[in-house]
Amino acid sequence: MTITLQDIESAAQRIGSAIINTRFEKSSTLSDILQMNLFLKFENLQFTASFKDRGALNKLLQLQKNQRASGVIAMSAGNHAKAIAYHAQRLKIPATIVMPKNTPNVKIEDTRNFSAKVILQGDTLEQAESCAQEIAAKDNLVFIHPYNDEQIIAGQGTVALEMLAAVPDLETIIVPIGGGGLIAGIATAAKAIQPKIKIIGVEVAGYASVYDALHGSKSSAKAGTTVAEGIAVKQPGSLTMEIIRRLVDDVLVVGEEAIEAAIDLYITIEKTITEGAGAVALAAVMTNRAAFKHQKTALILSGANIDSRILASILMRQLVRKGRIVRFLIKIDDLPGSLSEVSATIGELGGNILEVSHQRMFASVAVKEAHLYLTVETRDERQNEEILAKLHTLGYAAELVLE
Repeated sequence: MTITLQDIESAAQRIGSAIINTRFEKSSTLSDILQMNLFLKFENLQFTASFKDRGALNKLLQLQKNQRASGVIAMSAGNHAKAIAYHAQRLKIPATIVMPKNTPNVKIEDTRNFSAKVILQGDTLEQAESCAQEIAAKDNLVFIHPYNDEQIIAGQGTVALEMLAAVPDLETIIVPIGGGGLIAGIATAAKAIQPKIKIIGVEVAGYASVYDALHGSKSSAKAGTTVAEGIAVKQPGSLTMEIIRRLVDDVLVVGEEAIEAAIDLYITIEKTITEGAGAVALAAVMTNRAAFKHQKTALILSGANIDSRILASILMRQLVRKGRIVRFLIKIDDLPGSLSEVSATIGELGGNILEVSHQRMFASVAVKEAHLYLTVETRDERQNEEILAKLHTLGYAAELVLE
């Protein structure tokens, strides 16, 4: 079956008011920072906080009466799970979701909150799929694939209809790729409406199978953990890959540090939360600025379902990378008052001490000395240098610890 613009337009009519036509607007601040013309599609504002609502509802609405009565089953790392569970609950369809064991807790709990039965099985999506297929056959359930399904792809393609209706002269759309359902749907719709538009996919390093297929290469890094677990898919679907080969112009690969920086930038500038997969489009333009400098470019914030602990860690790590949280190593005499003098000096210069530790026991430290490690919140690198200079003036051997 070939998915057409008409299929996607029919999906848009079918899902109608049950799906949010999310904000799509220019980010003046990000455009200025990156010297680009950037438009943001806030799919993280859907009810279940991802674009997956679209395909899930389109699929569920087309089930036969007997299929609805039997129920559905899906495998997912989170967003497809939430979308199926939520819309199945709305439509009174029993739902079972198989999720990999390493799925973030927030996605597991959110799925359960929509009355779905959740089964944690396997370390990868592929292993979860095998389990789901077995249960579907045994219990006569309709298996709903997260991306390798025509109706799912058509539903996801409705994102492009909304973007091009709002900004008809878009030149480039940058889309996260996991299994390929979103980019397949968007490419189908966008190329039919605006044949000259460029569709660029983004994968995370370690799961760059589409990039490898298009470029005839083999990435050195494979699998492993990633903050973008929503697109940590080892192989795209056969349906999606066929569409990608025909309609997608290129695929970029981004690393973990770039994704973390993009998550931080979205929070800092746009005051919006994205999960790792939702931030990869911004990560791609941040690391490939020259390629998009003069183009009217759309970025899709595909989801916001990130574990709060992971988000907190990312924000703190970014403060470290920006030099706003630093660690000083200061050698002091192991005498009363030494610590208070150092602390007072840092405080007078505006540093906020977050953590203190001493090192006295190892042979590298003289018997009457102590190594003092201070984790300090500062304004910037200039303030860090001011603190170091003042400590040196007072006679302390002090240095910034970078690792």
